[in-house]
Amino acid sequence: MPAPASRVRRDLQGLRAIAVVAVVATHLTGWPRGGFVGVDVFFVLSGFLVTGILLSDLDREGTVRLGAFFARRVKRLLPAALVVLTAVVGAAFLVFSPVRAESTLTDALSAAGLVSNWHFGLEGRDYFAATDVSPLQHFWSLSVEEQFSVVWPLLVLLAVAALPAAARRARRGRVAVGLLAGAVVVASGIVAVVQTPVDPSLAYFSTLTRAGELATGAVIASAAPVLARIPAAARGLLAWVGVAVILAAFFVIDPAGPFPAPAAALPVIGAALVIGGGIGGDPHHRHLFVLTNPLAVTLGDLSYSLYLWHLPVIVFAGVLLAPRPAATAITILALLVLTVATYLGVEQPFHRSPWAAPRAAEPTSPAPAAPEALPASRRPNALASRPAGYVPGQRYYPGSRAAAAPVEPAPATVVAPAPLPAPEEERMPAPAASLPTEAAPAWAAWRARFAPRVAMAGATLAIGSGATALAVMLAYGAPTLPGLPVAAPATVDVAAQAGDALSALQAELAAAATATSWPDLHPSLDEVQRASSSANRAHDCFTPGVALDAGRCTWGSADAPRHLYLVGDSSAMAYAPAFAKLADDSGGAWRVTTVGMYGCRFTDVLVESRDPSVMAGCAQRKADVAAMIAASPADLLVVSNAFTLGRSVDGRDLSAGDLASAIASEVTGWAPAGHTVYLAPPPHGVDLGRCVSPLTGPSACLAGVDDVWTQMEAATEAHAATTGDAAISSLAFSCWHGICPAFAGDTPVRYDDTHLTPAFAERLTPILRGELAARGLY
Repeated sequence: MPAPASRVRRDLQGLRAIAVVAVVATHLTGWPRGGFVGVDVFFVLSGFLVTGILLSDLDREGTVRLGAFFARRVKRLLPAALVVLTAVVGAAFLVFSPVRAESTLTDALSAAGLVSNWHFGLEGRDYFAATDVSPLQHFWSLSVEEQFSVVWPLLVLLAVAALPAAARRARRGRVAVGLLAGAVVVASGIVAVVQTPVDPSLAYFSTLTRAGELATGAVIASAAPVLARIPAAARGLLAWVGVAVILAAFFVIDPAGPFPAPAAALPVIGAALVIGGGIGGDPHHRHLFVLTNPLAVTLGDLSYSLYLWHLPVIVFAGVLLAPRPAATAITILALLVLTVATYLGVEQPFHRSPWAAPRAAEPTSPAPAAPEALPASRRPNALASRPAGYVPGQRYYPGSRAAAAPVEPAPATVVAPAPLPAPEEERMPAPAASLPTEAAPAWAAWRARFAPRVAMAGATLAIGSGATALAVMLAYGAPTLPGLPVAAPATVDVAAQAGDALSALQAELAAAATATSWPDLHPSLDEVQRASSSANRAHDCFTPGVALDAGRCTWGSADAPRHLYLVGDSSAMAYAPAFAKLADDSGGAWRVTTVGMYGCRFTDVLVESRDPSVMAGCAQRKADVAAMIAASPADLLVVSNAFTLGRSVDGRDLSAGDLASAIASEVTGWAPAGHTVYLAPPPHGVDLGRCVSPLTGPSACLAGVDDVWTQMEAATEAHAATTGDAAISSLAFSCWHGICPAFAGDTPVRYDDTHLTPAFAERLTPILRGELAARGLY
């Protein structure tokens, strides 16, 4: 009997290919902006495949073989994931600062425990933040899928528990599972709609909001017999429409908008149309060439390993490679090397190993008569002397018992899990009778098949590593500053200007801009990163949910004749130690109150924030500050807000001019005319978690002045000039000739990419006092 035709669906391989390419491209280049929804495509695909396997068990045996199901998933997912987790943690302690390395270890433990989505969601991690990106952040999706895969088989068993065994194998079993899946879709959708506007970070990572996407695939699997009866032309059209919907989602979904509800519905619907449209007919689906071409199928085969490695490679490359055009090409090369080596040497060998494979049942039929005893008309031809299940052109290994159908699917049988592309095989498990019956021959056949692949993986890793190192040498040569002009050595005569705080600080910034090694910093970079804003004595005066207390947030003598208020978002909080010290040093002349809320810009329009506590409390906090000032009037008002563009809660993009005007409109009347000062935050630096490494020097942490900061500064100064108020630029005391270092002297400038350390802020007290005095305000 000829071997049965392959049931592997090439369109699903291509579907996972475009999904993983979109995710990788978005993380690597930021284009397409909505490419992250490839994860949602994987969720639907995984739900379809997992449920198909469970339904196959029900059809054959009337129950779900939980042991075989979980063993299959362990073999498929765990080995490659553990290799990546181990490698990333080891590399983190070599490349990252101790603080970030310890954080990476925590992320790895949560990933190994399949709870990383809750780990990131409950800590309020912003998936779309450009800074503080964990190299293991993408493991959240595997956690979601595996949580679903643990619970879903149990729910399926409960759904069919009341049915007799015969009914489970028939239409009623599928209907029960389909109704259960539909209920999960509805319930999860409701949770997503409710939670997304309240807590978008948790909603993004939550299993409760994502389970509906996997259940959508389960609905399709349950309805497969019905979908297969749709005319072939209509199914083909549905598949093409689904591809178009997915591609549109990559470009129209904005990460700044609400997600997952309702935007995730677009890629989920597109994936459902492709999967459902491909049920029945030729599994090659040649008409759907955009998905079934050889390149797409190959990428689909590699998709799981590609997904596992892509974010670690991108994050580590961001630390080790200066931002040049060649960096992207080198990152892609390193990613491909690790992907292919892992696929050949780890993923496939473990996935196809005989471990935990079902044993064949012993034959019960009588042994066939010898060929010589049969009539000539019934004697087998030459091919009949081949092992059972022999297929021409397929290699046969002596000592193994061949299956009646090929045991090992072609490479295209790899299926991607939700966002981790490939949890299950596309073909349903072969009947037990088609599997090897003896462990030793099965392992011998496995070793014979995969030993060459493991050797090829080692060669790929060795040759690819050499090629990557050569590419780095050709592109970079000797170490240079990361994409910034090299500043000339400092020429400031520090001794002659020792009494001038600003000149002394500028000299230190100039020296830091050309430093080749880190000095002994006090506090250390590790200390400021660990402490973050908690070391700021005004921290609680800017924390959402903490009631304002004028007494706790005021410094200086209560009898001081003049009262200064510092208000704004976290930029104002970062300056608070400088103004608190100003009050302490004023000899009883000034008292200073520092109040606001981090993430809450003091504008007359509410600016969007992904922090639900900020969105809930920002308007009230501004009203409370206004009432506080009205009760104890300000002699001088200093306002500091983030110099970044934003969007109003009604979806209107706000330009630099819009924001400058909105700030002025909010604080008008809070201080006497001409006594409002707009204090610019420092330009953004490089995220310390990314740039500080034992393998790089301080030049890796140099930053330039970004265009948005320049626009905001120009708009603020122009608006202050029209009202007679003052604007103070931070450029002179945070950067040198357009280069902004991470330290000055022995003091770290920032504890992240934006906020000043309290120690550095206190060094600014005499400078800010001089700026105010020069304007007749002190």
